[in-house]
Amino acid sequence: MIFLSGIILCILMLHNQVLAQEEPPRPMKLSPYQNLSFGAFIAGFGGGTVIIYPDGTRSVTGDIIPVFQGYQHHPAIFEVEANPGVVISIMNGPNITLTGSNGGTLTLQLDNSIPSSPFVNTTRPPFRTQVRIGGTLMVGNMLDNPAGDYIGTFSVTFIQE
Repeated sequence: MIFLSGIILCILMLHNQVLAQEEPPRPMKLSPYQNLSFGAFIAGFGGGTVIIYPDGTRSVTGDIIPVFQGYQHHPAIFEVEANPGVVISIMNGPNITLTGSNGGTLTLQLDNSIPSSPFVNTTRPPFRTQVRIGGTLMVGNMLDNPAGDYIGTFSVTFIQE
């Protein structure tokens, strides 16, 4: 009887060791999925801000009027593929200047993300985790920022720990 329980104990210990083994390290893969867009708005004489939250909602402050002329507003979305249990931190780059098609400039500041940084990845490859990042656009008055399309490139660093 003692011999049989010793064999069962050894089998259980061996079984637990196999399940506890970590997966080999694997580099994280990152893909852009959707660009950050502030949609259409009208700047008044006082200027203000247009804010896109990571959940996709938009708000304005100051002398800004949001309009809906077929231009969508949405957060930037990146897709991350990494082992489950990996901790991922997001580091936003510096503020950038967007250049307008009619000569104006706007300042873009990247904001919070969903999921919040740092986060623990819970998906297993080939499935991906979507990371949504919002931003704040600082808009001057309508004379300094004439109507047009404003474009620029921002940087975001994803760190796998």
